[in-house]
Amino acid sequence: MNFEGIIVGLATFLTIGVFHPIVIKAEYHFGTGCWWCFFIAGVGFAVLSLFLDSPWSIIVGVISFSCFWSILELFEQKKRVRKGWFPENPKRKLHS
Repeated sequence: MNFEGIIVGLATFLTIGVFHPIVIKAEYHFGTGCWWCFFIAGVGFAVLSLFLDSPWSIIVGVISFSCFWSILELFEQKKRVRKGWFPENPKRKLHS
């Protein structure tokens, strides 16, 4: 039996689950200005995945592109805050 697909699927599911609150907290505390951190992390994980064997290469690649996707989600989160769906950081007002 080959469990590699199940392992990668579970890792992908967990990665998405972990990145969701990370994006919310990052936007709350730092705003969209921290997008470059996600970019650098994404590039770093992409490079790292080139040097690993499967399934680790695949899992690290998923983490890499989750970082890249988080850049978009960071800006989407800003819109969700403006709509009132998420709390706004009172120390960093978006509407002023």
